[in-house]
Amino acid sequence: MDDAIARYPSDHRRSAAMPLLHLWQEHFGFISDEAVLWIGKKLGVQPINILELVTFYPMFRQKPAGKTHIRVCHTLSCAMAGGFELMENLCAALEIQRPPDGDGIHDPIAVSADGNYSVEFVECLASCGTAPVCMIGEQLREQLDPNSMGDLLRNQTSNIKRQTSPHPLEHRLVYKNIGRTDWTTDIECYLRDGGYEQLKQALTMSRSDIDNKVKNSGLRGRGGAGFSCGLKWSFIKPDEKRPVYLICNADESEPGTFKDRYIIHEDPHQLLEGILISCYALNARTAYIYIRGEFPEGAKILEHAIEEAREHNFLGKNILGSGFDVEVYIHRGAGAYICGEETGLIESLEGKRGYPRIKPPYFPAVLGLYMCPTIVNNVETLCAVKHIIVMGGAEYARLGRPNNTGTRIVCVSGDVQRPGYFEIEVGAVTMGQLIYEMAGGLRPGRKLKAVIPGGSSAKVLRADERFKLKQRQPDGSTIERDLSMDEIPMDFDSLTAAGSMAGSGGVIVLDDSRDVVWVLNNINEFYAHESCGQCTPCREGSLWMKKITDRMLRGGGVVEDPHTLKTIGDNIAGRTICAFGEACAWPTQSFVEKFPEEFAARAQKPVPPPLPPEYTSEELIEEESIPTVPMAHDPGWEKAGAKGTI
Repeated sequence: MDDAIARYPSDHRRSAAMPLLHLWQEHFGFISDEAVLWIGKKLGVQPINILELVTFYPMFRQKPAGKTHIRVCHTLSCAMAGGFELMENLCAALEIQRPPDGDGIHDPIAVSADGNYSVEFVECLASCGTAPVCMIGEQLREQLDPNSMGDLLRNQTSNIKRQTSPHPLEHRLVYKNIGRTDWTTDIECYLRDGGYEQLKQALTMSRSDIDNKVKNSGLRGRGGAGFSCGLKWSFIKPDEKRPVYLICNADESEPGTFKDRYIIHEDPHQLLEGILISCYALNARTAYIYIRGEFPEGAKILEHAIEEAREHNFLGKNILGSGFDVEVYIHRGAGAYICGEETGLIESLEGKRGYPRIKPPYFPAVLGLYMCPTIVNNVETLCAVKHIIVMGGAEYARLGRPNNTGTRIVCVSGDVQRPGYFEIEVGAVTMGQLIYEMAGGLRPGRKLKAVIPGGSSAKVLRADERFKLKQRQPDGSTIERDLSMDEIPMDFDSLTAAGSMAGSGGVIVLDDSRDVVWVLNNINEFYAHESCGQCTPCREGSLWMKKITDRMLRGGGVVEDPHTLKTIGDNIAGRTICAFGEACAWPTQSFVEKFPEEFAARAQKPVPPPLPPEYTSEELIEEESIPTVPMAHDPGWEKAGAKGTI
């Protein structure tokens, strides 16, 4: 525990709260009241500062689990592949009462009578391409057969599935080592392949030269927002007197996205080299890799890679004789999607709940970690920096399209025959090529219904839509084209012009067998669970939307529900501290707009007497209509009317 505390500044010991909670739970199985008191005293903070973490982060539990704990993913791609059936059959095999859907949002663990097994539903495990998946202890199990529980329970070894060869339409840079049969994660293998040569080259360059290469490359963030990486770096003042921090955002939690996992598991030194080059360019002496808690194996791989790099003097004191000191540390999250938002991540790294900060004034490059200048970049973004150094900014910018340069890793899941990951030149592949050529097309006899192109928060695109897109040409001119969805180039600007976004690169394909109300309900349940609760529109609205779509699925939809859903979404987007508001509102806004006929079919009952808009009444589901009730006397309410009814 002292080693964990030593990773943070002595005047910011609170940052060690989550590492200590992980260590305690790994040893004792749960977080007791004694743990809260002991850790608080150890770090010099109040017990409530520790308890607030235990009650906020879903991975921390206050009661013992079974000897073998199983976490089943029920987010969209896994749900489509049989995640709910997997849980039902698992509970039957283990004689466990299945956790009620939607109950006990933070503590839905069910334990077998003998205490040997426990199960819980969890949100996205970032392995959507191999759905359905679960974790048995710390081991990820993929491509499970919901009807073969015996095989699952007997074989408790990790079976992470790897694609062995790239598709002809791919252009692999960041993923060039992923899936190689002759590749290992140790540093000797990486060095034989030219590893850390770009770090050596960068250390001979001036910091401004590195910054200019990144700017000239046109590299945009690969985590979701697509913001210019070079522009973000330029916010750090060259003469900054305060400590500068770099944070690698490895909290890959967006449903449909599973690209960073493979970099961490199969090519950790590439990520580490990109981080070290970036630290040198920013004059950051400390970097933290904030890795999601559901990647325990990935955290161990990165810890080992850091120690190997330290032995070779690639990090630590006076790296490679350059006079530059830098340290890289791993910080594990604990199951909160909101910590993918950069300021929520910073709050979490400081040992607090992941409540995003208001911008302005809390732009990370000005007031970030410990109120010091901080750059937060995604795993894929930092890996790209290494390739920009070797290629040069201008050469890298020749890949892709204007304002959409380089390569991009896209992840395809859902109703396709070959789900998986693909690294493409940005904009060089269309949606149709991605789905039908690279991902093998739809299942036999099925037709394409819709696509969510950038993770679950992206607005859905309907298969039969037409899109008028203005496309920028290499000479700077623009032309307008009328395109089908299959013809949309997979780049930032084209998907934005089509009314959605490239987001995190997670493409979820829906065929004509899917009930879009069921799909939206699954997405709504995810966002209702993951809202941090700081902003009222998001905290209340996400739950309202979930309750309404849930009631519609159960047969209690009323004619006003589609309009109410859209109104709630409209009153969340743009009214919250961070972009989570848009993330939870956009799916509802777009699904209701694009598929009005399906929502109307689920909303046939007459409007009941005045109730809260999210009210889920068993009467509303079981009865055809709810009659108004005469009042004993006229209460004088203006809307009661002369008959005294409401």
